[in-house]
Amino acid sequence: MESGLLKLDCRALCGLIMASMSTSTQEYMEAIEHLPRGATLILQKVSWDDYEALTYDLMIAGRHARVSYDHGRVEIVSPLNEHESYCRFIDALVRAYAEHLNVKLEAVGQTTWRRRVLQQGLEPDCCYYVTSADRIIGIKRIDLDVDPPPDIAVAIDITKDSLSKFHIYAALKVPEVWRYDGKTFQFYQLAGASYHKTAESSALPDLKPQMLAAALDESKVVGQTDALAAFRKSLA
Repeated sequence: MESGLLKLDCRALCGLIMASMSTSTQEYMEAIEHLPRGATLILQKVSWDDYEALTYDLMIAGRHARVSYDHGRVEIVSPLNEHESYCRFIDALVRAYAEHLNVKLEAVGQTTWRRRVLQQGLEPDCCYYVTSADRIIGIKRIDLDVDPPPDIAVAIDITKDSLSKFHIYAALKVPEVWRYDGKTFQFYQLAGASYHKTAESSALPDLKPQMLAAALDESKVVGQTDALAAFRKSLA
């Protein structure tokens, strides 16, 4: 009986999801459903409304994809499990460092950042408010037309090249972008309309990319729990 009810509920939910989609977004969702892990799907001439509908439908369907929009061009990436593992561990490292500094940090995960007026949007792998943390605490839906962008956005380049999206981060005025390619960590700071490599973070003082890269390397040998403990000890 319980199994039958579960199947019925799943079918009902799928029906609601499909009913909420336009013909275009339904076709996009069907294509994404067959997208292998690590693969990228490019769509051209997608309207802003369809882009917003697609990101909503992906959220409702629980699909873990990264979507960017740039004047009608949509790029959808299906991340690898390795990619997700790095994301979770980087998040733990950043939280540990913020605790070490005793500074406020609001982690907002893989939030979609977009502005219709710019016709641009994307989804970092992790993002954080630090210097602007007080301004967004309690806000359920951050609106970049009135609220500040995250102080830090993290892009993990295992299945994609985030450098091609830096102009979108710049348009959205994200102060710092961190990039990890599985071996090397790099920090970039916004200066005018472009990003430049920097030796350490401005939002989290004295944090260097090599510190995070070393912790990630160690996690691949001893595991995340021991690597995180070693990272915390190194800060003492």
